[in-house]
Amino acid sequence: MVKKTTFSPTVRPGTVVEFMHGDQPQLAWVLEEASSKLRLLTINKREMKLPAARLLPWYGPTLSAELSRQDIQNTLNEHQAARGEILAGLDVMELWDLAQGEMESAPLSWFADLLWEDATPDQLAALGCAMLQAKTHFKFRPPNFEIWSAEKVALKMQQKAEEKAREAVTSAGQTLLQTLWAAYSQGRTPKLPAMNPELSASLEQILKHKVGDSLDETERKVWTAISKGLPDQQHLALLLAQTWGVLPRHHNYHLDEADFAWGDSWSESYTNEINEIEKRFSNQAATAEIDDFISIDGITTRDIDDAFRIEKTDTGYTLSIALARPDEHWEFGSPLDKAVLYRATSLYLPEGTSHMMPEQFGTGLYSLIQGETRPAMITDFSLNNEGKLLSVTPRTAWITVKANITYESADTAIANGTDESLVLAHQLAEKLIERRIASGACVIRKPEPIVTVSGEGAQSSVEITLKEPSPRSELVISEFMVLANSGLALWAKENNVPLLHRTQDIALPQESAGIFTEPAAILRAVKLLLPPTLETNPKRHAALGVPAYAPITSPLRRYTDFINISQVCTYLTNGTPRLDKEALKHLIIHLRMRIQAVSAVQRFRPRYWKLVYLAKQRKQFQSAVLVEEAGPMATLAMPHLQVNVRAPKKMLGDKLYPGQQFQINFSRIDPLTNEIRLGEALEE
Repeated sequence: MVKKTTFSPTVRPGTVVEFMHGDQPQLAWVLEEASSKLRLLTINKREMKLPAARLLPWYGPTLSAELSRQDIQNTLNEHQAARGEILAGLDVMELWDLAQGEMESAPLSWFADLLWEDATPDQLAALGCAMLQAKTHFKFRPPNFEIWSAEKVALKMQQKAEEKAREAVTSAGQTLLQTLWAAYSQGRTPKLPAMNPELSASLEQILKHKVGDSLDETERKVWTAISKGLPDQQHLALLLAQTWGVLPRHHNYHLDEADFAWGDSWSESYTNEINEIEKRFSNQAATAEIDDFISIDGITTRDIDDAFRIEKTDTGYTLSIALARPDEHWEFGSPLDKAVLYRATSLYLPEGTSHMMPEQFGTGLYSLIQGETRPAMITDFSLNNEGKLLSVTPRTAWITVKANITYESADTAIANGTDESLVLAHQLAEKLIERRIASGACVIRKPEPIVTVSGEGAQSSVEITLKEPSPRSELVISEFMVLANSGLALWAKENNVPLLHRTQDIALPQESAGIFTEPAAILRAVKLLLPPTLETNPKRHAALGVPAYAPITSPLRRYTDFINISQVCTYLTNGTPRLDKEALKHLIIHLRMRIQAVSAVQRFRPRYWKLVYLAKQRKQFQSAVLVEEAGPMATLAMPHLQVNVRAPKKMLGDKLYPGQQFQINFSRIDPLTNEIRLGEALEE
């Protein structure tokens, strides 16, 4: 039977007592007691007043109240020493082992009876102090101690270990970050404080997660603590990580923010699925039905999505477009599929290319490589002599592409008339763009700077050259792809096949239609447009001048196209598309976020390298043209770099007009913060 605690409502003078002060028990001597109010002399020789209720439920011995102050001090010191010796010999974990499972809570005397026959006041006090310190195993709820269960103790121990580790990381992190910031600010190599590898790894992870904006709740608290006193700078973590050397100079933090794994190593986690798909491909591989398709791509392109062939008929044209079919052996909803959906799109950056698909598929097994038999979806487009679309007929087949040719060689063949098929393709493409412009299409043609990065980190160097245009072959491919995407969108609408559509259902003024090549005209046209939206309803795409547009021609590079081709092909095979409209709407919610995140990398990273290039020659004059001068600021375009810069109009002179030519240089360029300031502007 558990003993009940007997705790007198009053404690008379001359009694040794303990009370909690600063989360620690403190020894004291009762000098006076009146109405449950005590006047105490503490072991630290301080007098204080305290309600009797504040005392811990162990006290004694009680001695003469007439002792001198020195005798009281000596007595307190003796009991403090005695209790310390007893405390040192106690094993409260063993006590917890005996008690847990037997009781949920008990007074101190119950625990003391497990250790001693008749506990002295010093033994009781020492045991009480020991149990107060064992916060992971006991909870003091006066006058009893609760006994935590094994499960709760395990959780408390884990929390304590995490808290201890967090305190260590915080302490080391404050020192490290201050050291790194001082070194960065002074432009010198930091003298790093000594740290064990575990602490160093934790701090490195926190910095990298901060760069990628992916801190968890615990890391966020640590970051707030260790960065206290440092400037509130947007890229603080990146600068510190680069100063430390855990991230290289020119690190692509956009990839971190998008949580996009660069390269192909990400696919190693899905080796079993990839091997299974390769096996299914091998077992199904068939003889090619058609072998006279050609593709036109850039000289470095390895992920070949599309190929075509064209014939002239008595009434017009028959254009057949073959699209790669990575969906042929795919398991939607699998871990690999979810990883590809998360990637959303391939990235083509100055540093190189990172494919949406595993490279075994995107640049190998399903790429329409000449001479290789591949599964494809072929769509026959019948058009009249004016390029008007008459019918759309998709089907599936295995094909072998006759030739992969480059834009440059195709353009030369068209110009010289040496390839009848390409000449015919160009003839049709010209009619297609005329019809689109007549329907309100806004076609923008501008120089295409090629940004090339060689080397890594601090050794990186940037070169920018203008791409030599291949206007004829580029027109062929651009028009054929618009035709395929819009034609299949209309076919899907007629056959009740739900697809993912890109829509831009807006009214545009008549002057927005046409081909725009001058920078000022391009800016005016672009300002009239709104970004297209992704939805399941086929609607007009105003800038393209088509009544519907479902992206489908890049199934190796974009997940939207991958989904659309699977929708069409499952309908052709089974008479029913794989996903209904509601399922597509649900998919759009997730896909839209990923497209937005990954596309931001494609938008911002090339500009970063352009600014790196400009920063190295900021004092050199560059050609620019005025494209807008509304308000106090004017906008200048550098067409050879496809970079715009804003400047106060007073820097440019009194008489300004769109198209005005200038030579400009810069006072400051910071690629990291996207800051670019004009230094001088001289009118040509």
